Amino acid sequence: MIFPLLETKRLRLNQVEESDAVRFFDIMSRDKVTEYYGMDSLSYEEEAVEVIRSFRLSFEVNRSIRWAIRLKETNQFIGTIGLNNLNPKAKKAEIGYELHPDYWRQQFMQEAIHSVLNYAFTELDLYRMGAVTFPENTSSNRLLQKLGFTVEGKLRGYLYQRNQSHDALIFSLLKPEWSSS
Repeated sequence: MIFPLLETKRLRLNQVEESDAVRFFDIMSRDKVTEYYGMDSLSYEEEAVEVIRSFRLSFEVNRSIRWAIRLKETNQFIGTIGLNNLNPKAKKAEIGYELHPDYWRQQFMQEAIHSVLNYAFTELDLYRMGAVTFPENTSSNRLLQKLGFTVEGKLRGYLYQRNQSHDALIFSLLKPEWSSS
């Protein structure tokens, strides 16, 4: 299976490689990034390597696709974005992402999400895209709504992080609601 490559005006989305582990660890070891991620911050670089290996294995069995988000000009790794719980037969997946804080509030994630949604709805012919967020993650929640996602409801005690359960919001976007423009 060939890994899909996506490009936007400023970004290149391609496969996350083990050589990205140092930069991935730098992002995922920050509590500021993982505060609303649904998993604890990474503590060791080897954990980053294991996560990257899991991205590859999940892709190989058609259960997810996780792209590296790279700046087109410099090829610098600034985050990842992916289709989780990918189920092509049921025509659905969930989107998830993270970005290095140096690149927050510059519309990079909006650009990356738009590209992945376009790929998911046109190339993969998915019908439903979900997203699960912490209610407190106002930046991500606003971004999803700006892109057309609808809040379906609250999942009580759905996420377990930092030794406690947290509620989550579930969002969805259906193919007929998607505008690639």
